[in-house]
Amino acid sequence: MQLVINTYGSYLRKQGDCFLVKNEDKVFEVSVRKVDSIMITTSAYLSTDALKFAIENNIDVIFLDEFGDPYGRVWHSKLGSTVLIRRKQLEISATEEGLELAKEWIIKKVENQTDFLGRLKRPREDKAEKLEESIKVLTEITQKLTALSGTIDDRRGTIMGLEGSAGRIYFDALNYVMPERFKFEGRSRNPAKDEFNALLNYGYGVLYSLVEKACIIAGLDPYIGFVHTDNYNKKSLVFDLIEMFRIFSEETVVYLFSGRKIKVEYFDEIKGGLTLNKEGKAVLIEDLNKTLDESVRYKGRNIQKRNIIQFECHSIANGLIR
Repeated sequence: MQLVINTYGSYLRKQGDCFLVKNEDKVFEVSVRKVDSIMITTSAYLSTDALKFAIENNIDVIFLDEFGDPYGRVWHSKLGSTVLIRRKQLEISATEEGLELAKEWIIKKVENQTDFLGRLKRPREDKAEKLEESIKVLTEITQKLTALSGTIDDRRGTIMGLEGSAGRIYFDALNYVMPERFKFEGRSRNPAKDEFNALLNYGYGVLYSLVEKACIIAGLDPYIGFVHTDNYNKKSLVFDLIEMFRIFSEETVVYLFSGRKIKVEYFDEIKGGLTLNKEGKAVLIEDLNKTLDESVRYKGRNIQKRNIIQFECHSIANGLIR
């Protein structure tokens, strides 16, 4: 489970073989054996004993800002695997093999988008025609991505252009099925311009932390990307790999709206847009964790969606050193 600290002034410390959490008038304990990660989303107090306890038990502590973006984490200092993986990662990033890997990730993203629109179409006969048109365009984009050859440096602009086109078609289709009160105009990041994007951005932030953790465990270097270029302190590979998993946040947010679980009271106005408040974050994180804990059939096995992230990172790392 993921232990989430989202109440201002909460206190986390070690007590025996448990984490003890105190917030407002509540005190509870959680066994270390039940915790996979600890997420801090607000101002809180943490004892050094609790941090040491987490590190000793391979539990990462993630800090998210008000928009859901991870700004820091406490993690053990050991490499996830041999340096050979990182060396190979760097070597193929500029080769045709690197392009094939990058294409695979972006194609998976567009296929996820196509599949999700298909699922949304089935119970919405009145909107089926418009959604089918979007599905057709996304399928054509997938075909164009598949046909690309060369190196990443040759095709980066083309890949990002096709990915951007797919995103515009996809989010336009999602907006089409949204309740009238919560319709939105395309993607807006931090700050979000509307409720949909405020939820989506926060969900993406949680996924970023999971992808980075999976990279580290698999021995991949989060800073050596393929599609996203290298910059100082930019976790380019995390930005690359998250594309395959954004669907987990997207389907969670859409179903929250279609299930009428979202209230305007979950958002606070800030300069230039909206942000999720404590109540909104709690609703999103609860449903996102339900999505991630759901078991699905994936590549011949039953696996929780959250474990697909680690599965893919290990698969990439193993492929690099075969």
